[in-house]
Amino acid sequence: MVTSATNFSRSGLRDWIIQRISAVVLALYLFTILIFFAANSGLDFQSWRNFFYNPFMQIFSFLALLSLAAHAWIGVWTIFTDYVKSKGLRLFLEAVMALALLAYVAWGFSIIWP
Repeated sequence: MVTSATNFSRSGLRDWIIQRISAVVLALYLFTILIFFAANSGLDFQSWRNFFYNPFMQIFSFLALLSLAAHAWIGVWTIFTDYVKSKGLRLFLEAVMALALLAYVAWGFSIIWP
């Protein structure tokens, strides 16, 4: 039975679903940004700022950031589980990645909501 990156007692189906949902959220976020660029040919700082300080866009940006972190965590966990055979080294690398992802989410939160 395959263990899970998000829960040690379940199968990998939950991780697979989380990765697919996070990929959809990231694709929608990219599509939204591309539409914004296409609709604003003379883009200046004020219109960029107004777009990203819109409460909907702030929430959507934070959701995209969380999706990116979840997607990355499951992917990195899978790679470490498959290729790093030393349990101690794998736990160390997972801890480093978890701390880095938490730092990135905290940093992104501070950027999105100044």
